[in-house]
Amino acid sequence: MRAAGTAGLLQKSASRWLQLIILSIVLAALFERIGLPASRLLGPMVAAIALTLRGSGVDAGRGAFICAQGVVGCLVGRSVPGSFLDSMSAHWSALFLGVTAVTVLAYGLGWVLSRRKTLPLAAAIWGSAPGGASAMLILAEAQGADVRLVTFMQYLRVVCVSLAASLVAHWSIPDGGASAAQGAAAASALLPPPSSWLAVAASLAVAVGGAYLGTWLRIPAGAMLVPMGAYFLLQNFANVTLELHPLMLALAYAAIGWTIGIRFDRQVLALCLGSLPMILASTLTLIVLCAAVGAALVQWAGIDPLTAYLATSPGGVDVVAIIAASTPVDLAFVVSMQVLRLLLVLATAPLVALLLSRTRRM
Repeated sequence: MRAAGTAGLLQKSASRWLQLIILSIVLAALFERIGLPASRLLGPMVAAIALTLRGSGVDAGRGAFICAQGVVGCLVGRSVPGSFLDSMSAHWSALFLGVTAVTVLAYGLGWVLSRRKTLPLAAAIWGSAPGGASAMLILAEAQGADVRLVTFMQYLRVVCVSLAASLVAHWSIPDGGASAAQGAAAASALLPPPSSWLAVAASLAVAVGGAYLGTWLRIPAGAMLVPMGAYFLLQNFANVTLELHPLMLALAYAAIGWTIGIRFDRQVLALCLGSLPMILASTLTLIVLCAAVGAALVQWAGIDPLTAYLATSPGGVDVVAIIAASTPVDLAFVVSMQVLRLLLVLATAPLVALLLSRTRRM
């Protein structure tokens, strides 16, 4: 009897995985066909949301998510040129303005949600904080906030930002860029022979080893930041030959998309249903206000419009990096602003939540 029950569970799990993989491939192909950037992230994410709400979701596991963040970190490290620090120093004033403005706007909207009694203050602040979603969840739990509410707010914003950024990138690329993107997609098949299997193995070791090292050291967002830094240093200063295989990237995108989508289960949605309109309105308002900050950077600092939009986008650095890597933008500037904002949020969010809670008691 026990063996039969175990076999039934395995069959059910295999069926769910098969549904998830097939739907992810279909949606990713559809999004790629219409020219959406990061289609291999969006397809799995939408597939996971749909199946989870049906009660057929599966969890890719924490290990897969950690490794996927490591691969994305290597992707960012590969894309950042050796002149990265020069780029930061050349645009330091634009970076300071963008990072500060987006962070203050996010905290302000969180405070408004708490004042309207939509959410408890701690959950509203951590849920609105524009850092990496996984890092915000860890810190929110340590501060005693309701992690379910923070999870819902963070990942709802990630989904909205992902869709909005992909659409903006799609509309911003000229017609010639769309055909070029399709050509690049066709050329980057999932199973091309690498130029060096040793370079692929070295990249995989940097991604996985760096991700777990960053996690073990408890560095916020370290699963992505440590491999990113290691890949950047090895590639630009140690002359180590590294290569990211397209299949590695596709699997990493899928794991991140599934991890985001699985968060939207019925229990969390039922808990947040009453506050959903206000949370969604706050999320969309933040996206619009951040776009306004990006527009200000275009006028004031002469930043490319798409670069400014993605740099000020309030999504997680990993998701924005995936979208930016598939579009013609200044990736160094985008990553600089996203990473600096993450560090600012990590440094200030606990203090902001404490100060605002004391202000409410007075």
